[in-house]
Amino acid sequence: MKRSKSFLIIGGGLVGLATAYRILERQPTVKVTLLEKESATGMHQSTHNSGVLHAGLYYAPGSAKAKLAVAGIKQMTQFCRSENIPHEICGKLVVAVTSDELPRLDELLRRGAANGLQGLRKIGKDDIRKIEPHVNAIAAAHVPEEGIVDYRQVCDRLETIIQERGGRVETGAELINLRGTNGQWLARTATAEFTADYLINCAGLQCDRVAELAGEKRDVKIVPFRGEYYQLTPAAQHLVKNLIYPVPNPQFPFLGVHFTRMIQGGVEAGPNAVLAFAREGYRLTDIDIKDLADVFSFPGFWRFLGKFPGMALSEFVQSLSKDRFCKALQRLVPDIRAQDLVPGHSGVRAQAMKNSGELVNDFHLLHRDNAIHVLNAPSPAATASLAIGEFITNQILF
Repeated sequence: MKRSKSFLIIGGGLVGLATAYRILERQPTVKVTLLEKESATGMHQSTHNSGVLHAGLYYAPGSAKAKLAVAGIKQMTQFCRSENIPHEICGKLVVAVTSDELPRLDELLRRGAANGLQGLRKIGKDDIRKIEPHVNAIAAAHVPEEGIVDYRQVCDRLETIIQERGGRVETGAELINLRGTNGQWLARTATAEFTADYLINCAGLQCDRVAELAGEKRDVKIVPFRGEYYQLTPAAQHLVKNLIYPVPNPQFPFLGVHFTRMIQGGVEAGPNAVLAFAREGYRLTDIDIKDLADVFSFPGFWRFLGKFPGMALSEFVQSLSKDRFCKALQRLVPDIRAQDLVPGHSGVRAQAMKNSGELVNDFHLLHRDNAIHVLNAPSPAATASLAIGEFITNQILF
């Protein structure tokens, strides 16, 4: 690959911002332009999440998620410390409620140890109650390295540093057309054109469409899943000290509802996982016909639905019923009552799916001579964003 002197990044979420930050850190003289279609950076997955710093417990040893989460939490914590961004390493419990969950808990502990987590331990009821007095569990994994952070402030600070280093951040710059010609990329928005030697697609919920504009076949497609949260009323917040997660259910492809203390104060509960009727559909009533047609015409979605029909129905019903949502939470903290829950925010997960209906479980980057497309970067991408940006930068031959 020829020596690149200019870079065009599509998408101003945490991964796009972190990549621009890392490139300019490594090579301050190159030209970096970041295009973000919204009026500000970090408007979607980067700030519509739990605000958790994930240490790398869940991910298969050797996977990109495992490596980048472990490196990423260290890098993100150091960045927040140096930039005075609110964060706290408060620790997390992953709890086994029934005996059949114990083998899965042990597997999590094995993975975490293999991934290099420090201080990870299995604890029993007495130690559990010392950490989370109101939790329902027979055993738990205590993950002391996990924490919480203000990702909004992370986005804002990264954007400022990029601009201070000479990078260009263009908001309100929705990509209309993208063309590779004579070794260069030409990107057109409604108001301007941008050229660069190298393209980096970090478009999150729109990443597969950006890749298609760049001439790639959509071998995987983004299927949007909305995650809805409740917040605990002030009178109920004493029931949760920090982070309480369930042991993942192998019949459910997401983590399941859990409790998270927020860095700004308060406690939230969730999220569930329901099909969003728009890629940026944060409410049940948000519908985008193009996005719906994209999902419903995709054979992979129907194959996925065929694999998890009970889960899909249960999650949808839970979305409509506070009592059902509360019942799921009571499995972890029995003292929670429906009146303790008030509606919170929601987020949309950009989940890449194969034509077979299988979810893409690891981070997925597509490499070309003069482009990298980040085609799957759900959680823990926020935590790992600086490490992902470093990884991408390492792939680029200056």
